[in-house]
Amino acid sequence: MTGVGGGSLMTPLLVLVFGFHPATAVGTDLLYASATKAVGTAVHGAGGTVDWKVVRRLAIGSVPATLVTLLALAALGTHLESTGRVISLTLGVALIATAVAIFFRRRIVEYFTNDRPPRPERQVAALTIVLGAVLGVLVSLSSVGAGALGMTVLLILYPRLPTNRLVGSDIAHAVPLTLIAGAGHWVLGSIDFVLLGSLLLGSVPGIVVGSLVATRVPDRVLRPVLAGTLAIVGGKLVL
Repeated sequence: MTGVGGGSLMTPLLVLVFGFHPATAVGTDLLYASATKAVGTAVHGAGGTVDWKVVRRLAIGSVPATLVTLLALAALGTHLESTGRVISLTLGVALIATAVAIFFRRRIVEYFTNDRPPRPERQVAALTIVLGAVLGVLVSLSSVGAGALGMTVLLILYPRLPTNRLVGSDIAHAVPLTLIAGAGHWVLGSIDFVLLGSLLLGSVPGIVVGSLVATRVPDRVLRPVLAGTLAIVGGKLVL
């Protein structure tokens, strides 16, 4: 219905409504996301709307950061109460940041791009790698952040690239990121495969229904509702 941010509700709903341990919710959602993002990448790749240079830069930062985060989780123990609290806190903060990115994206991008000289290519490359590293940590801990947050920063760093190429690049980067993070959670024992199957079975009719509804509900109504919901849920997880 919104094109961005809806997936951010998956993990908090699994934790708050269905009572799954935060680590299980995050790990299962990551594998689910890797499957659905792979389909999106195939579509964007076939349409030529993936900038592989951007994907490569993001991956240079995200893959090492993801591995380090997974090693830290392994050392701490994913199902300890303290680890669950860290994951819940990270998830809550990521959701609130996502809500801000969804609601104020246009203003944020305009503030950082209007009447400003183009950044040197080397600086853009370095900042893209840093963005990838931040997303690697956030996604490994919360399964949230690669969509709305990543896209907002990419729009700032690459104002001259068509939006559809940035969207395609963001989705393509999410495939290795979520797959590696999800596989790491699998090794750590925080995957519920019955839940994973249920999510995949529900996603197809959900996409169909959402697409039909989206044509009838204006975007100016959907985005504030989604942003508000994410902010409330994020606040509940933080507190």
